[in-house]
Amino acid sequence: MKILGISGSPKKEGNTSYLVKKALEEAEKLGFETEFISLAGLELNPCIACEMCKKGENCIIIDDIEDIVDAMEKADGIILGSPVYFGGVSSQLKMIMDRSRSLRANQKLKNKVGAAISVGASRNGGQETTIRQIHDYMHIQSMIVVADEFPTAHYGGTGWGSKPGDCKNDEFGTMTAQNVGKKVAEVLKLINK
Repeated sequence: MKILGISGSPKKEGNTSYLVKKALEEAEKLGFETEFISLAGLELNPCIACEMCKKGENCIIIDDIEDIVDAMEKADGIILGSPVYFGGVSSQLKMIMDRSRSLRANQKLKNKVGAAISVGASRNGGQETTIRQIHDYMHIQSMIVVADEFPTAHYGGTGWGSKPGDCKNDEFGTMTAQNVGKKVAEVLKLINK
């Protein structure tokens, strides 16, 4: 089984990428194959509401999103990470969410296990609202949404850092991200017995 981690940060080696990779490392410890995708530097374009995906046709926009949507469809579990941008996800991750509409039309993500990670500039930097936005997306896609667990009991992985590398010193954020990766793996094992 495979767990896909996507960093929605425009910084290739930023804090969000660091925490998503930490989550994937925990899944690997439990025997899972993992794949990491950074949206940094990719050609991503917004949905233009052409409705082709609703007709069962391929998206008319040619960019890097098609490969990412394909990877999401093939994965058994998905961890989406985003820095906090005005209390929500980055525009890069939002484009993936919007452009994966074809997966919703065909229920391609139904019953896949999903989780969220978010990084804010401070401890109260909008991580929970960003995670809630990712969870809402996953619920709409009919995914099984998991979160961090006791003793930290957050919505998901919640890190903080205002410049690249800050999360390497954020023990709490790293722990919550690791818990998320472990939880996705554990739930996948339970439902695939």
